[in-house]
Amino acid sequence: MPYQLHYWPGIQGRGEFVRLALEAAGAPYVDVARGSAADGQVLPALLQCLNNPATARPSFACPVLVDGKRVIGQTAAILLYLGPRLKLVGASEADRLWTHQIQLTIADAVDEAHNTHHPVGTGLYYADQKAEALRAAKGFRLQRIPKYLGWLETVLARNPKGGKHLVGARLSYADLSLFQLVAGLRYAFPKASQRALKKTPLVQALHERVAQHPRVAAYLRSERRIAFNEDGIFRHYPELDG
Repeated sequence: MPYQLHYWPGIQGRGEFVRLALEAAGAPYVDVARGSAADGQVLPALLQCLNNPATARPSFACPVLVDGKRVIGQTAAILLYLGPRLKLVGASEADRLWTHQIQLTIADAVDEAHNTHHPVGTGLYYADQKAEALRAAKGFRLQRIPKYLGWLETVLARNPKGGKHLVGARLSYADLSLFQLVAGLRYAFPKASQRALKKTPLVQALHERVAQHPRVAAYLRSERRIAFNEDGIFRHYPELDG
């Protein structure tokens, strides 16, 4: 039975980190809210998943992965679950915990990127908090992007198996998430991210290698890959790029 991924249909968002893992592994899955109404999918099915009173352990928000009777929310938790099943994580407990730690740190970076254009509150439009966004984005550009990418560079440099992967000697879901983080930063902050990437060559090289992975490359060329847009986490407002 294919995995069921529940996420908003018009944006990459946090669901994209799960999509990339499923796509890279060649795993069968249904992107439910983007599916067919005839098959009982599309947006109402996603809302039913979130609000189903029969679910004993309801998820707070998307993304949600359904695998048989298992219902799992939170991107990092979903990838922790999928990693060994998709062979996208090492076999040892130490490797799995380290990969999870990296994923959680990438999730922090994603949240901070989102907060640059919504620093006051998610319930307000960008135009309602533009002055605060300009200030938040400046700090993110000058301090946080270099710090996050610099840490990932250090992780790659210190990997005992070489600097081609974050953990071990083969592709992991953390590598895929690094790819998505860099892609999002390049879209939202092209000038700032380019400056940071010049100082983190291992991060840039891994991003490029993941993009060339056969299944990932095919996904990126397909209609399944939603384009970045100004409704998602990574939004390009030129004034925020400084």
